[in-house]
Amino acid sequence: MPNSRKPSHSLPNARTLTAIAQDPSVRIGGKILVTELTLPAEELLPGPCGYRVNVIDYDSSTDTLYEPAVYKVLPGGHIEDRFALSARMKKSKRRPKGYDRKLLDDPTFHAQNVYAIVMRTLAQFEFALGRRVPWGSDGHQLHVAPHAFADANAFYSRDDRAIFFGYFTGAGGKRVYTCLSHDVVAHETTHAILDGLRRRYMEPSTPDQAAFHEGFADIVALLSLFSLPDVVGALLDLKAAGGKLIAAKYLEREALTKSVLLGLAEEMGSEVSAVRGQALRRSVELTPGKDYMHMPEYREEHARGELLVAAMMNAFLDIWLQRLSKIGPVARGMRDRSIVVEEGARVAGHLLTMSIRAIDYCPPTDIWFSDYLSALLTVDREVVPDQGQYNYRQALLKSFADYGIKQDRDADEDGTWRRCNVDLVYGRNHFDAMLRDPEEVFRFIWENRRALKVREDSYIEVQSVRPSIRIGPDGFVLHETVAEYIQILTLWTGELKTVLKITPPKEIPGNRRIRIFGGGVLIFNEYGQLKYHIPDRLEDLERDRQVERLKCLAESGFFEETAEPRPATGSQSHFANLHRARAMR
Repeated sequence: MPNSRKPSHSLPNARTLTAIAQDPSVRIGGKILVTELTLPAEELLPGPCGYRVNVIDYDSSTDTLYEPAVYKVLPGGHIEDRFALSARMKKSKRRPKGYDRKLLDDPTFHAQNVYAIVMRTLAQFEFALGRRVPWGSDGHQLHVAPHAFADANAFYSRDDRAIFFGYFTGAGGKRVYTCLSHDVVAHETTHAILDGLRRRYMEPSTPDQAAFHEGFADIVALLSLFSLPDVVGALLDLKAAGGKLIAAKYLEREALTKSVLLGLAEEMGSEVSAVRGQALRRSVELTPGKDYMHMPEYREEHARGELLVAAMMNAFLDIWLQRLSKIGPVARGMRDRSIVVEEGARVAGHLLTMSIRAIDYCPPTDIWFSDYLSALLTVDREVVPDQGQYNYRQALLKSFADYGIKQDRDADEDGTWRRCNVDLVYGRNHFDAMLRDPEEVFRFIWENRRALKVREDSYIEVQSVRPSIRIGPDGFVLHETVAEYIQILTLWTGELKTVLKITPPKEIPGNRRIRIFGGGVLIFNEYGQLKYHIPDRLEDLERDRQVERLKCLAESGFFEETAEPRPATGSQSHFANLHRARAMR
């Protein structure tokens, strides 16, 4: 009997699925903005359920298990997208009667929407990092529940290996589904991925670390949106009438800010602001040039995360405007609209790739915003040595400084990390093994502990070794291996001064045992030579980071004996409470 399965070489590597490009409150000409997302192709079980994402549509509030989405396999290995618009409909901008209502009411489309956005976000990370990316939770598959509960919330839970999306009754009595908001789905997916890349970023630390998860998830979600030409074009149409040409007056900074950034914030409506907060609107309206980082109100984690969003989105505008200045008019006072849209999406895509790649160049514990800035600049220098005429790195350095985020003291004058220039022992390690084996990397660290300034009286563990292939915009291919190690030193309060020369904050009881965290990231080139050592040292006397961390924990009541028990890191309540607090603001 002949084999009915298609030969593997003829199967497609990518497919498209229809999804909502923002959320249903963003409408152009009264219509929901939809797009087709390009995803890795895979064989889908009912759900849809694939090798990384398993959509299980169970509503715990009503004890309802919805019918799973089932996809018909078409000739050539593609699948049937029942919600796709025909080419004629796209060109004429006409839709079948009741099309938008079907998207809002059909649970199978809700399942498709979350699957498509989660998989696209994962694919963006894997492309940027040049390798497979783990979830923060155990297992290879992440469970996604589009209608998990009746509540204005959505969150990632490490313990449940899942992302839960709520629904609620909005203005006028209409049902609002958080699973239909593109940026909410991308935001929660980013939490799950960042947790897999930097597991200790969810632990109590400084305001910067508490804010980073939220700020970074917002950045990825927003740049993911702006990298879609459909979204950029539609947002331009909020203020300028659509057509092949667009007036130059709509492409000035103030006009773009109002149409593309503030326009999106206004169009997103008030309903899902209960989930996402108003990070975009507030960040766009922050006046640059102030030292926000030292203002008391910006020590609060949600407000502090908005500074990252403000810095990145203003850099996005600066670079986009610079690129537009190189484009000549096609008629008096008019520009080619398609080129304007393409340039905006290209800038957003480049910044998104930079933003993701920078995580590899960040320390494994206790991240500060200055660390992230140096990581952004360094990884881009490695992939794009020649900045070219648009100078992304200079735009980022300026924009971050405009919001009080300065380069790290350990960085070079241009804000990038200093290259490793110490004498190291390589002869006792096997070259090939060190590019993938944690045991071999640990031996390298141990043999070079003095040169790397790694304390031998601490607990040391290599947590990951990840070979990566990064592709630059000009096709340049960079091979690197990223190794992440941590250090833990447990001391009594009185030992802080004698062992680490740290004067403990007065709020810490004298009989407490305190865990001091440190570690570092090792970036090896393709020949196994160490290019960068990005440390978070146990003894950080020059920058006083350990002192600042202990002070922040003491002020929050972390060391109080009578304090309420804290939820376990990664528990269901962590991001649920975080997002609820964000909405309360």
